[in-house]
Amino acid sequence: MSLLGIDVGTSGCKATVLAAGGAPLAAAYREYDTVRPQPGWAELDSRAVWGKIQDVIAEVAAQTQHDPAVALCVSSMGEAMTPVSAAREILGNCILGFDVRGVETVERIEALDPVHYFEISGNVPRGPFGGPKLLWLRDNRPELFESTYKFLGWQGFVAYMLGCDPVIDYSLANRTLFFDLCAETWSREVLDWVGMPVEKLPTPVPPGAVIGAVSDAMARKLGLPRGVKIIAGAHDQCVSAVGAGVTRPGMATYGLGTYICITPTYDRIPPADKMRQINLNVEHHALPGLYVSFYYNLTGGALLKWFRDTFAPAEKAAAQARGEDVYDLLLAEMPGEPTDLMVLPHFAMTGPPHVDEQARGLIAGLTLETTRGAFIKALLEGVTYYFREALDVMAQADIHIEEYRATGGGAKSDAWLQIKADILGRPLARPRFTEATALGAVILAGVGAGVYASVDEAIGQLVQIERVFEPDPARHAQYAARFARYGALYPFVRNLYG
Repeated sequence: MSLLGIDVGTSGCKATVLAAGGAPLAAAYREYDTVRPQPGWAELDSRAVWGKIQDVIAEVAAQTQHDPAVALCVSSMGEAMTPVSAAREILGNCILGFDVRGVETVERIEALDPVHYFEISGNVPRGPFGGPKLLWLRDNRPELFESTYKFLGWQGFVAYMLGCDPVIDYSLANRTLFFDLCAETWSREVLDWVGMPVEKLPTPVPPGAVIGAVSDAMARKLGLPRGVKIIAGAHDQCVSAVGAGVTRPGMATYGLGTYICITPTYDRIPPADKMRQINLNVEHHALPGLYVSFYYNLTGGALLKWFRDTFAPAEKAAAQARGEDVYDLLLAEMPGEPTDLMVLPHFAMTGPPHVDEQARGLIAGLTLETTRGAFIKALLEGVTYYFREALDVMAQADIHIEEYRATGGGAKSDAWLQIKADILGRPLARPRFTEATALGAVILAGVGAGVYASVDEAIGQLVQIERVFEPDPARHAQYAARFARYGALYPFVRNLYG
């Protein structure tokens, strides 16, 4: 007996099959490209992506005929929604969150009383959310909008194409700006205010609910057994938290990828006025009775990639020729002690609390004695200072983090995780599976299908902590003194560049 987890991301999709006991049985991945019809626009070709999703399902199904899946669950990116017909036809592309369309809807939502709106939705309205894109289609592609049966997020889209009724889980519904967080249904007040017909939206369901089964026709096409249960998934950040074992207040995932995102977990909705002041949104966790927020930095791991491509192209080529990881080589040059350099990691749009779209970075304290290793370490320190600041910012809304679970590609680096533990003064636990999203989908599939009696049982069997990085008291004290200077960087740069 096995379980199938599917993860649909912005640039690729993955299918993973695990045995009920946790043994990996099969995995498949396909990439796809962003479609850019004109400057500022960003879409996915939903037909092409659906083809790639079918490919990865068929590939893992072929490899697991000896132990076929009994249930599946899908995690997916937020925001993007695909128009479909009642006959399960794909009618057009999905518009991605970083597409510029829909600003006028955000402005209309902001005309509501901001605190009242937050109390309804848990959101501070921003351009990347999905609902404004739908209303852009209403106003600029009326034929497509009118002919659409439902607009589906990717989690619900995959389930629909496999045979389910059109649904959307609570976390992805929240990414539209139209969801009532407490009532757990569409907000008629907001929909009426913006002029969005509720009939175009799928039915909200809790993550983990059984929402149907794979149709016989799709089972034959993909090589799946008959009757595979489909379990409602969630926003990928929430599913990743499940896969990392982040299941109680005071815990958070620390996602280390091209972008970096901390996802704290808590069991009550913080005050609207405090959350608005720090630009934090509230979203349902993939587990009942819990909520999450996203404190992110869009520079993140991309800062290390920028250094590699700008300052170490020869080392990158040489490492590739030897079959080595150039990051391992570069990070090995870092000194053991904290550096005296200060880096403001605002090389791209920042997240909370400032959400600065015109952000600029800063590297201060360079001398002729600065080594390349110190430069590299300073970049990692600067990105971590950003999230050390997050502890103080989130505490203003009574959100506290005592334990982190590291996920993503960057979590494989012992050196980086130790820097984070030393600066934050908190332990960072690294699960054996650092790519936690697919594992979280498998856990939700297993619990929903009754393979496991509870989430705790599933996590006990499938989530294993490989190592815990404890903060070094002496280095933490050194970093605390340096962090006191970090707070002066952003006001200085804002004043310098306006």
